[in-house]
Amino acid sequence: METVISENIVEEITMHYQALSGLVPLHAIQDEAAYDRAVAVLNTLLQSGAANEDHPLAALVASIGDLIGDYDNEHFKLQAVPPAAILRLLMEQHQLTQSDMKEIGTQGVVSEILNGKRTLNVRQIKALSKRFNVPASVFVA
Repeated sequence: METVISENIVEEITMHYQALSGLVPLHAIQDEAAYDRAVAVLNTLLQSGAANEDHPLAALVASIGDLIGDYDNEHFKLQAVPPAAILRLLMEQHQLTQSDMKEIGTQGVVSEILNGKRTLNVRQIKALSKRFNVPASVFVA
């Protein structure tokens, strides 16, 4: 079997890997302290220009981002947000009143939806998705 790299190269890689892994997370993040360090390292790299795809450390930034994302997904579960709360937020962001939401129905219907007395139907969800350019799934409980 042919040797791909020599023992000297393996020793050099080991030395560099140990030095780098002491500064930058190169493995799964195990606890909150390591998470905080990883976020700090990522922010420093991003501020130094490594967010640019052409930067020599762009692949390292992507790897650290993936490790942080994996930890986030495991430890910080997203809580479901009621469709009425999402609608209320979108209305505030777009400075809309209940009367402006004609695709839902009358002002009274909008009020009932926002107060949780009525749920959105499929037609209303499609209309809201189109109006606010968001996936319909954000309005499904």
